Amino acid sequence: MSNELEFLSRRVASGKLSRRDFLGRAAALGISAPFANSLLSSAARAAGPVKGGTLKAGLVGGESTNSLDPALFMTQVPFAFGKMWGELIVELSPEGKLENRIAEEIGSSDDAKVWTLKIRDGVEFHNGKTVTAEDVAATLERHSDEKSKSGALGYMKGIETIKASGKEVVLTLKEANADLPYLLSDYHLIVQPNGGKDKADAGISAGPYKVTTNEPGVRHGGERFANYWQGDKMGHADQIEIIVINDATARTAALQGGQVNMINRVEPKIVDLIKRLPGVTIRNHAGPGHYVFIAHCNTAPFDNNDLRMALKLAIDREEMLDKILRGYGSIGNDFPINASYPLFTEIEQRKYDPDKAKFHFKKSGHDGAVLLRTSDVA
Repeated sequence: MSNELEFLSRRVASGKLSRRDFLGRAAALGISAPFANSLLSSAARAAGPVKGGTLKAGLVGGESTNSLDPALFMTQVPFAFGKMWGELIVELSPEGKLENRIAEEIGSSDDAKVWTLKIRDGVEFHNGKTVTAEDVAATLERHSDEKSKSGALGYMKGIETIKASGKEVVLTLKEANADLPYLLSDYHLIVQPNGGKDKADAGISAGPYKVTTNEPGVRHGGERFANYWQGDKMGHADQIEIIVINDATARTAALQGGQVNMINRVEPKIVDLIKRLPGVTIRNHAGPGHYVFIAHCNTAPFDNNDLRMALKLAIDREEMLDKILRGYGSIGNDFPINASYPLFTEIEQRKYDPDKAKFHFKKSGHDGAVLLRTSDVA
């Protein structure tokens, strides 16, 4: 019986048998749905990516104000869609390691102030033009310009000069920075023809898909780019579609009803329910998102360090993680840098301690008046 199901699961993975027929056969043999689905997952992994078809995703994080200009990416849908049509200089792998993309090699001077990017041969833009060092330099120049309003502007200011020469781009920094390659993996820095200076929101880059649909806040779509430089490894579907579904209940219903193949931001409280859906796999991945209680250190009463310490020690972070996020998260320890960042260094976590909190609160001299206030506007 096991050999028969394994054979049938391989037929599903190769497209020769439908998932419905497989699950029906498994049920007839008395096999539970979770076990049958695990066989399908194993067969799919063994078979590798399936070419063709349309991949649909229902995602939260899309608004009518979204733009195809990478400089203006701020939310999850533009970020995800940008990954589909855009190509970066370098990129971080899911394991946090640097992968060379348009830059075939990256090297620096001994003092880490001069960096040289060797541009890969044979990478083509969606408009048929070849990616050049001048395009890469122009991209970095545009994101260094305050007029671009780029989300990458903050660290681009550290670059003093950008020069293209032959197949290389040479960056001279104002100060030494050994971490520059990691900064260049920022998702805003999608390489565009002439850096996007001509038309930043054209949606043209060198990624695995060409933009075919762009309805901000509604849907986005693309078709496989036939000349993608790494087509054997990425861009397996013929078409991709992102449907903006900001409501969590509607997003879950779309997955359950088969309207989409995947969703993001599954709420922790329903993870166990989602796991029971036939053919659905939950992937838990650490990200840079974080929850905060904002306390401006230059504004009373939070300019008092003892008062801040009292609040930090009075919060049971572990209980919040367990009961609110159902364990799908980690303790932030008062700064938004976690293990998803490649340069993360673990430090000792601050523990819940009401006695120390009481000590610091008393030392702060605060009288216990309300710390949080609502707007004075009715």
